Amino acid sequence: MKKKNYKDQEFIDKVRKRILEICEEKNIGQEVLSERTGFDLRQVGRILRGETNTSISNIAQISRAIGVHPKELFNFEFSIPKEFIPPIEKENKQGRK
Repeated sequence: MKKKNYKDQEFIDKVRKRILEICEEKNIGQEVLSERTGFDLRQVGRILRGETNTSISNIAQISRAIGVHPKELFNFEFSIPKEFIPPIEKENKQGRK
């Protein structure tokens, strides 16, 4: 059975736009970002164009390189469809679910 490859392009695009916004605010170009992260310039380009589903470790390295907490890279509108929200389980009289 072939494993399904999951890639949320909309989410990737929101993250990359935040990286670009912060880099622009701080006047950090791709070359500087490449030097500060240690990533190849082509890899930085792929991340900034949203062509790659980059790792959590890479997000941490980018955050350090641009001098912001990682949560700043995720500071955008995000909605969760109702079908993904699990129901709240009620506790019984003994305090168990």
